Amino acid sequence: MKTVNAIESMTRYTGMAVEASYVALDEPEEWLSFSQQGDQPHEWESRLVIEGMHCAACAINVEKALKSVPGVLSADVNATSRRARLTWSADVTKPSDWIRAVSLAGYQVLPAADAFMQDDRRKNQRLMLWRLLVAGFCMMQVMMYAIPSYYASPGEMTAEALNLMRWASWILTMPVLLFSCGPFFNNALNDLKQHQISMDMPVTLGILITFLVSTAATFEPTGWWGSEVYFDSLTMFVFFLLTGRWIELRMRDRTAGALDALMRRLPSSVERLKSDGNFERIAVRNINVGDVVRVLPGEAFPADGTIMLGTTSADEALLTGESRPVTKIVGSEVIAGSHNLNASVQVRVDKVGQSTRYAQIVALMERVAVDKPRLAILADRIARPFLLAVLFAAVGSAAILWQVDHSRALMVAVAVLIVTCPCALSLATPAAMLTVSGALARSGVLVRRMQALEALTTINTIVFDKTGTLTEDRMTVGAIATDDSLSEMQATQIAAALAQYSLHPVSRALVEASKKYPVPDVNLEVGNVQEISGSGLTAHSIYGNLKLGSAQFCVLDSAHINRSSDDVSTVHLVSQQGWLASFEIVEAIKPDAISAIRALQESNIQLQVLSGDKLQSVQRIAHLVGIHQAFGNCTPQDKLAHIQSLQQQARHVAMVGDGLNDGPVLASAHVSIAIGQAVPLAQAQSDFVIMGGQLAMVPHLITQAKRTMRIVKQNLIWAAAYNAICVPLAVVGMLPAWLAGLGMALSSLLVILNAARLSRSSATVLRSV
Repeated sequence: MKTVNAIESMTRYTGMAVEASYVALDEPEEWLSFSQQGDQPHEWESRLVIEGMHCAACAINVEKALKSVPGVLSADVNATSRRARLTWSADVTKPSDWIRAVSLAGYQVLPAADAFMQDDRRKNQRLMLWRLLVAGFCMMQVMMYAIPSYYASPGEMTAEALNLMRWASWILTMPVLLFSCGPFFNNALNDLKQHQISMDMPVTLGILITFLVSTAATFEPTGWWGSEVYFDSLTMFVFFLLTGRWIELRMRDRTAGALDALMRRLPSSVERLKSDGNFERIAVRNINVGDVVRVLPGEAFPADGTIMLGTTSADEALLTGESRPVTKIVGSEVIAGSHNLNASVQVRVDKVGQSTRYAQIVALMERVAVDKPRLAILADRIARPFLLAVLFAAVGSAAILWQVDHSRALMVAVAVLIVTCPCALSLATPAAMLTVSGALARSGVLVRRMQALEALTTINTIVFDKTGTLTEDRMTVGAIATDDSLSEMQATQIAAALAQYSLHPVSRALVEASKKYPVPDVNLEVGNVQEISGSGLTAHSIYGNLKLGSAQFCVLDSAHINRSSDDVSTVHLVSQQGWLASFEIVEAIKPDAISAIRALQESNIQLQVLSGDKLQSVQRIAHLVGIHQAFGNCTPQDKLAHIQSLQQQARHVAMVGDGLNDGPVLASAHVSIAIGQAVPLAQAQSDFVIMGGQLAMVPHLITQAKRTMRIVKQNLIWAAAYNAICVPLAVVGMLPAWLAGLGMALSSLLVILNAARLSRSSATVLRSV
């Protein structure tokens, strides 16, 4: 409970009261709630949520604050997902040190696994909504007092009436200034304290200049600042800015929704079996390996385990990509985070905490949430110089117009400060990338490296491993040759009668092949079954003594041995009278392999198979799925040399394999994709992990990557065009302050909405897989 208490206290800190909550997280037993052990002793990697960031400059400020702490080895912050990842040495620093540094920079830190994070986020959203509503109400009232002065003809309004309306507008503007503008002012004040700059600095300057000029004109309309008041413009552009930020906040939450959904899948408590046979409800963090827990319908499984009692079905869609419920019986394995759908079951806990597949998936998604694509890094580098240029442009515009009209000069400066928006430029890439990675995660595809999405769009050659990639992890029966006295059905059923007593993969294939035939009319029961390891099976039956196994075990002559091809394994069935049948045992091709290969070929992508198996076997599988280039008998060094040779021919290569073997080959390819649920996610050397093992996801993954990059380019073009058009208009005084505020709000909002289209298109495409 100490972790919960410590984290809960963190969510409530203000001012100096925060010190106690900092220290509460310095105890090593608390670190596992938001960190994991690094590669080196005393090295930890922590995952955090940073509240209060609004632009790329904010992320740079947080990174700067973290890296300034001795003992922090690296820090990466993503403004779009509001997440941070840092590596630190426990010998040099403690969490309180770097949390305090971020707090002093003006931002709030929450552990990524914080159970109270959602409540805190909802609280912030409600507060922002209240700020928005106050700004909107006051804006409408101020506009009601401002409109008469715009439309009144000379002499229609007395000076007293005009002054009364200005005083009313000034009073109605105060709640906007003191309450609604709070986030802008607080962030700008922190920027000044830390000698840094973010997007809220020019916004705050614009708001204050407008208010001060309007206030001066209200109290002393004959001064050098002129008699014009701009309370309507001020309240209007604050309302527009807050509207844009509130919608942007909601859209960002949807963008990171897959990660948050994953992190909320574990239950907070579970029923554990006591020694007296009764159940007690305990916190999930207190269960241990070997415990037996009862999971009720509608609850999530709290750990990886094995069903000991009961039958049910589980929803594993978000963890494995399997969209249909999976039946679970006694002995079935269940995955932490999957949902129990039908009935109460008792589960023996096999893995807990960081060792579960669920924890590995969450760790990967958190890494992606912080990862920055190449274009995003470039945009972030531009953000700070851009803001400085905005300040200089505003000062320059005001200086040029000062001699002509003081009041107009100040309002032109305000328009320049407000209209410029590096946020849209900074959001252009990460908003789209995070949206599509979240959509892919919901469909069972994990993105390990954001930049791979960009690289995937240039791929023109895909190299497939054979075993476990194009083929399933089981054998199947191919061609069957029989004696004239038996049909294929009879031969298969006799062989299956022996094979059912063995767990060998070949025996399993024969048993599976017999299931497609009707129940035999004759009694095929066998007795005295013996399995000779590495050779085959013997048994007694109505056909006499039978043998099922290799040619040597069955003592066959060369005529029967030559019936089989060199590229396949063959098992034979013989009786006392002689040879009865031969069965070719081949690898089973994945059901979607042929359609996936066809889709890739239609995209003009060159396909190859590269395997360590015999060349004939590799060529046979390649021919069956429709791939024309196949290479067998390859060592890991041969595979690496082959990939490098393709790259020297200016080919952009993607490698598709099981994610474990041939690590150097996967690392050397431009893009690597691991397929299969057996992949240990923490060890997989790949850019993408297709957890469900569907080959059809490969062409759809490429399609989604290309669609993502189109959205990114659209966002970048829009952001660049907006600033290129609006900034000059503001500089020459052709853009009023209220319209500048509207433009700034819309610029970021359009980028987020455009990126959100990826989520809908991804869902449509991926449902067809």
